[in-house]
Amino acid sequence: MGMQDADGCWVYILRCADDSYYTGSTREAVEKRVAEHNTKRYENSFTATRLPVELVFAQHFPVITDAIAMERRIKGWSRRKKEALVAGQFDRLRTLSKRGNRPAAPVLRDAVPDGTAPQDEGC
Repeated sequence: MGMQDADGCWVYILRCADDSYYTGSTREAVEKRVAEHNTKRYENSFTATRLPVELVFAQHFPVITDAIAMERRIKGWSRRKKEALVAGQFDRLRTLSKRGNRPAAPVLRDAVPDGTAPQDEGC
């Protein structure tokens, strides 16, 4: 699947000019969202003072609440863990986890009692 518009939601990671990472989500095409970051569409955003940004990771989720849960999970990760994900070193993710072998947090849609999708920044 290409990075065109689709049902569901994209989770993406940008590398900023200051070498920091920004994680976000969008229902639109990822390329369009990256362009919005680079043109300061949201002037008070994290990326607005760290331009240009470069897309280094994107993954599509058919279920929006899964994308939101993944975005929030990645935002809590260490820099090293984000870099392992960007590099496709999936086997390193568990060893880089601060949580060790404890079970992962539940997916958001499972945590919401009525099963409705919570609102979040991107999706």
